[in-house]
Amino acid sequence: MAAKVFVSIGKFGLALAVAGSMLNSALYNVDAGHRAVVFDRFCGVQDIVVGERTHFPIPWVQKPIIFDCRSRPHNVPVITGSKDLQNVNITLRILSWPVTSQLPCIFTSIREDFDERVLPSNTTKMLKSVVSRFDAGELITQRELLSRQVSDNLTK
Repeated sequence: MAAKVFVSIGKFGLALAVAGSMLNSALYNVDAGHRAVVFDRFCGVQDIVVGERTHFPIPWVQKPIIFDCRSRPHNVPVITGSKDLQNVNITLRILSWPVTSQLPCIFTSIREDFDERVLPSNTTKMLKSVVSRFDAGELITQRELLSRQVSDNLTK
């Protein structure tokens, strides 16, 4: 008699575990400051950007890719030459965030680590081109002009 009760409890526990696992795979949360792009196994990446809340994807068909859309600082150190051929060691601090409407395009072309792939190389090239226009003395005395040119070039 007791063995039948334990067997039925075991079956109920197994059924509860399977149901809980299926329910867990059918929910995902997009936290504040984040956005998600949905990858569908049949259609590919959908063009819709999903906002903050709990969502219900189709289990085993749709997979959410969650992006952090808050501004994040990045430090890019550069050793370059000035106009008078002096070696200059500059570290540029950039605050960056993705444009949320472009997240499907960013995911398909660059993937989730877009800022680590794009920012260092582009920032290094741009910073070297701006610093090469100044000599060592001007880099110290004309910091505001240098900062404005760097900011304008990065925005472009």
